[in-house]
Amino acid sequence: AAMVKETIRVFARVKPLGRRQQAGSYSVDNEEPLPSLEITVPRDLADGFINNKRESYKFKFQKIFDQEAKQDVIFDSIAKPVAECVLAGYNGTIFAYGQTGSGKTFTITGGAERYSDRGIIPRTLSYIFDQLQKDSSKVYTTHVSYLEIYNECGYDLLDPRHEASRMEDLPKVTIMEDSDQNIHLKNLSLQQATNEEEALNLLFLGDTNRMIAETPMNQASSRSHCIFTIHISSKEPGSATIRRSKLHLVDLAGSERVAKTGIGGHLLTEAKYINLSLHYLEQVIIALAEKNRSHIPYRNSMMTSVLRDSLGGNCMTTMISTLAMDKGNIDESISTCRFAQRVALIKNEAVLNEEIDPRLMIVQLRKEIQDLKDELALVTGKQRTSELSQEELLQLDDLIDTFLKDNDPDSSLDVGADMRKIKYCFVHMKQIINHPMTSGQKLLSQDISEEKNSNEELEKLKGLLQQRDNEINILVTMLKKEKKKARDALSQLNATSAASTVLEQSPSMSLEESQSPSRCFSLKEAKDFSSSIPRLPLLSRTTGGKMSLGCQEAFEVFKRGHADSITIEDNKQLLKQRFDEAKCLGEKLNEVRNKINHLKGKIIQRQIQRAALAVSNPSEELTFDAVEENLRMQIEEEKKSYKTVYSRFKGLKVEIEHLQLLMEKVKMKLQKDFEVWWSEEAKKFQQKKPEMVTSPNTATVYPQFIRSLQHLSPNSSSDTSRDSLYEEPAVKNNSITFGNRTLKTRTPPSSSTSIPLTGDSQADADILAFIKARQNILQKKG
Repeated sequence: AAMVKETIRVFARVKPLGRRQQAGSYSVDNEEPLPSLEITVPRDLADGFINNKRESYKFKFQKIFDQEAKQDVIFDSIAKPVAECVLAGYNGTIFAYGQTGSGKTFTITGGAERYSDRGIIPRTLSYIFDQLQKDSSKVYTTHVSYLEIYNECGYDLLDPRHEASRMEDLPKVTIMEDSDQNIHLKNLSLQQATNEEEALNLLFLGDTNRMIAETPMNQASSRSHCIFTIHISSKEPGSATIRRSKLHLVDLAGSERVAKTGIGGHLLTEAKYINLSLHYLEQVIIALAEKNRSHIPYRNSMMTSVLRDSLGGNCMTTMISTLAMDKGNIDESISTCRFAQRVALIKNEAVLNEEIDPRLMIVQLRKEIQDLKDELALVTGKQRTSELSQEELLQLDDLIDTFLKDNDPDSSLDVGADMRKIKYCFVHMKQIINHPMTSGQKLLSQDISEEKNSNEELEKLKGLLQQRDNEINILVTMLKKEKKKARDALSQLNATSAASTVLEQSPSMSLEESQSPSRCFSLKEAKDFSSSIPRLPLLSRTTGGKMSLGCQEAFEVFKRGHADSITIEDNKQLLKQRFDEAKCLGEKLNEVRNKINHLKGKIIQRQIQRAALAVSNPSEELTFDAVEENLRMQIEEEKKSYKTVYSRFKGLKVEIEHLQLLMEKVKMKLQKDFEVWWSEEAKKFQQKKPEMVTSPNTATVYPQFIRSLQHLSPNSSSDTSRDSLYEEPAVKNNSITFGNRTLKTRTPPSSSTSIPLTGDSQADADILAFIKARQNILQKKG
């Protein structure tokens, strides 16, 4: 695998001065190859007498960002190159080092208020997911983890099970080492993030957990390290290699020290650390920078164990030193720079992290072995010298024949690695080319096949005609059933009111009442009839959408009466509600997120105020701050509602997808039911003789189909029709009822043209009336 050797890249960033701060004296020289930062310190002597000799310190960095540097520039220069390496399969680490208040968290995570203040983590996530979307050549999976280390204990900030109000409530993360000396973190949850939104949501929850866990009495933020890790694995389809890489984004604890005062003056001595794990980090770095050290004390602290690969290991590492350059902090800044100079000496060797998927490998090797065997047989000339048998020759003739007839340009003639067969094929092909018409046999066969073709064509047309007849017959039967129903309704009406009553039309069928037996109507009418029917959008998938027009017409009627189509309608309504709800929730999420960010901002301001107060009034002890505690409680509340809204939002997403799936299922079932029914009907008509079709009591259509048409009569509601539909359990199972759903009753609108049901006209008239009514409805719909 490829290896990249390079030293840790070290950058410096100077924090803008506060309002009341006096600037220390420093200058930035961004000359190539290595820019330098010079800091000048006046020497205060112990007797109060100022000596004008100034001491100046010069430090070299990869690049120095002065006070006005913006977040996007920082990302482009520092984080983007590391992110690119991680996408290519190398490990990467970016860590910020500096005293409390020098801008580490702002650089790594960003400010809460403005969008442009986003730090390295959110920008990196954004960049990575952007790149992954663009690259369709591989399959990627991404996970994130968020670890906080405080007092040598690790805590999982992304634990989904706990609602932490104190840091101690978070799950403890412990370190395990395997036989190959690899570090494993036990209890640290890896959360999958399929897109930028999910990843940012996890970061947001982790930061909020961290904020809540810091109690005002124990300002943990400056004493704890936070490591946000993005894990990426990628695989090309069909390839056996998997690449796994991880990117650590580390916000270290504050590096301020306790200074010792020497007699001869205020000496800058590296004193003992407040923070033990930073002390160990420095020891590791000193050990790494020394050429002949064999033992590196990684195991001394949790921090150095977790970052073992990042320091002197398999990783591309970058450090950002954050510096506060006001007069009071100059000493600290010099210490930070000195530390950075040591870090810059460390060499890392980053290796491409690839592993092999064994199952795929086996498949590939098997194929390769077979290919090699064939090749070997060709090369060594281990050819069978015996003649080919008659059977083999015939088989070859067949193969050649199929090969020549196949119009596909990609088709190949494959006879294996047998020289005898290959030679025979060439000879045979040559004959075919040189003597295409052997003894006129071919010509004769051509004539015969042409005649055969025309006969087939005729048969086909006959079949088609028969099918059309069947369709017409089924439709006529359907019409009859409608008529009979209408007649029954009329006789009831006549009993109650005058005979001139006009029956309201139902939108599906309306016809003149007529007692005459129906005759098959002429082909011309059949043509008109079929042309009046539009192509339906919901065509059968199983028949590849090749439903004939008559069939479509019947399907429309069938569909209208089927319980499943009611289910489909209800699901549509439900889906619409769910989409609206999801939209509302999305807006709500943003609202709560902004609220929490606002509260975070308030807490930070409050902390700054209190810190300032403590400086100006040192006698005041830092006591419990009720205001801040109150703000924390508010964040706690908001976070709870954020979590519930987010999980509801995710749940909705799942529900919406589920509903869409259900609708698909019901549609498919509806089509299948119809196909079964339709083929049954067609069979019946094929068995009957045409004369019988004209008799009034034609083949009875499926009883449940007639029943399903009942709800088309104006006064019956779909409630009753749903109950009276299929009694089979299958339908009951498939129509899913949600809580308190109300079924809408569908009363069909009365059509403008209503036909009095009198007279004894011909069946042709029925059908024409039906066609007209159908056209009216279609026009209205259109």
